[in-house]
Amino acid sequence: MPADPVTHEPDDTKLTPGGPGYRRMTLALFSSGVATFALLFSTQALLPALSADLGVAPGDASWTVSGTTLALALAVLPLSAVSERFGRRTVMTAAVAVAVALALVMPLAPNLSTLIGLRVLQGIAIAGIPASAIAYIGEEVRRASVITAIGLFVAGNSVGGMTGRILTGWVAEAAGWRAALAAVAALSLVCAVAFRLLLPAARNFTPSPLRPRALAATVRTHLADGLMLRLYSIGMLFMVVFGAVYTVIGYRLDEAPFNLSQGLIGSVFVIYLVGTVSSSAAGRLVGRFGRRGTLYLGATTATAGLLLSLADSLLAVLLGLVLITAGFFAGHAVASGSVSRTAKTGRAQASALYQVAYYAGSSAGATIGAIAFHAAGWNGVVTLGLAALVGVAGITLYATRKARATEPVRVRRTQPHSSPAGV
Repeated sequence: MPADPVTHEPDDTKLTPGGPGYRRMTLALFSSGVATFALLFSTQALLPALSADLGVAPGDASWTVSGTTLALALAVLPLSAVSERFGRRTVMTAAVAVAVALALVMPLAPNLSTLIGLRVLQGIAIAGIPASAIAYIGEEVRRASVITAIGLFVAGNSVGGMTGRILTGWVAEAAGWRAALAAVAALSLVCAVAFRLLLPAARNFTPSPLRPRALAATVRTHLADGLMLRLYSIGMLFMVVFGAVYTVIGYRLDEAPFNLSQGLIGSVFVIYLVGTVSSSAAGRLVGRFGRRGTLYLGATTATAGLLLSLADSLLAVLLGLVLITAGFFAGHAVASGSVSRTAKTGRAQASALYQVAYYAGSSAGATIGAIAFHAAGWNGVVTLGLAALVGVAGITLYATRKARATEPVRVRRTQPHSSPAGV
């Protein structure tokens, strides 16, 4: 197996909260998260408008979301290998630049097929950010602060997802979906410039040559690791829930008994701020409940939100979305952070495989969620989400029992959810 490209420098040479460079790094990655998530899900709040203007079914329109996330899932692993050769900072810069350039021409798409094609290319470009960002954090930040730093990066994702959806909702209501996409492109351009100006140069990265066989060997090693497989599965299942709910919610709120306007539907995504808080707090939650305890908490919170959203009350639906969002972002921050902490070699590939599973879950959730809504209404979407969360709880329960069977009695009494065995 190839040597890990991370140089083994003393931990005290790395960035830490309050230290020089840490604030610039978090602001830069926060900006990249805003840009990429605003672009990645830029059509999600526009799906009812796309269906109406282009005369397409919800399942067809949903491919402007699921096609992008599927392309990202397929591209993230190859781009992680490219980042091993050319550097995390270089790959992230190129990725956000290409994604923004595609966003600037997307409003000119003449039909749905062209729009989906551009979105697929954009997904490939966006893949360079998650392929490199988490590995960059793992290399440049002190080990004890990795989950906190990743939580801040995920918080940027939630702000981008929220801002993009709100912006597109109101602009679409006033000037149509093409103007809405142009507005998101302009926002992302500003964030991309801020990212490039703020991100500190890497200090703990050593380039390695592109070796496809070595890459394949590293991937096989991670896929043969039971802990890694559990973390990948948890990220995927959480994202199935989130992708299904937020892809379909616009259609539900567009119909009776809610009948909300496009602008108000977009405003619902202000709930993403809950994700900003819960992902940023992931490190503190892990400190209190342990990693497995925090995953239980996230799955339980999201389950309560799904059940609450069944009511034909706007207030109940909104409260349900709050709980779903809080539970998802807490679970995602813990799972992704645990991957970075656990990987001893091939950290970029380990993180990339997590992103593959995560965005494959998003694509599956968006597509299957739209089909379920068409077949059984919102009840179908909730059923899909509950099944995924049962999977999360089952995997975590298995890990809990496995850890309890192997850890010493003293550790079992003092740290019931955070043993070295992991998730």
